Amino acid sequence: MIFLLLYLIFRSVAEALVLIFPTIYAMSGGLLLQWLLHYNFSVAVAVGYIALFGIAVETGVIMVVYLHEALEHKLQSGKTLTNADVEEAAIEGAVHRLRPKLMTVCAVLASLVPILWESGIGSDVMKPIAAPIVGGMITSTIHVLILVPVFFVMMKERALRKGHLRAKNQITDQTQPIQRSRANASSLLDSEGPFTG
Repeated sequence: MIFLLLYLIFRSVAEALVLIFPTIYAMSGGLLLQWLLHYNFSVAVAVGYIALFGIAVETGVIMVVYLHEALEHKLQSGKTLTNADVEEAAIEGAVHRLRPKLMTVCAVLASLVPILWESGIGSDVMKPIAAPIVGGMITSTIHVLILVPVFFVMMKERALRKGHLRAKNQITDQTQPIQRSRANASSLLDSEGPFTG
């Protein structure tokens, strides 16, 4: 279901797969911390993983959006792009995303890590929920900040070699002459009036 939604957003199987990977990295961190704390699988643990997957995919999507915006800015400049330009755009987009991502991770960790040391009423329910999220946020952060930009550069450099990398407005610019010719033809017919016998 998550993969289908990602495909509908980006219209690319490759980008949808790249954004599915954070869930795998997040699961690895969650499983590791769950194993270290000796928590068995339960409904509470499953709830923690569901919340973790949502956060991991959300931060991955935002990273890709920032990368697309930086690359689109390069494409809008009109100059011929090289692999170095694609890498520069990826670095620019990743740097802009660094602070929001770290703020998200720090806020999640600051709110959930204290729960792992609680011993009051309800802590036996909250600890299994918090453990997967805490472990998964650490590993998914590494993936989103490092591997997602690398995969993005690899995909866009491949598209550049094939000649498929173009600015969005270039597609609309190619259709404008056709639209103008249709408008001129319709105005010409309107000025001549209906044909009479």
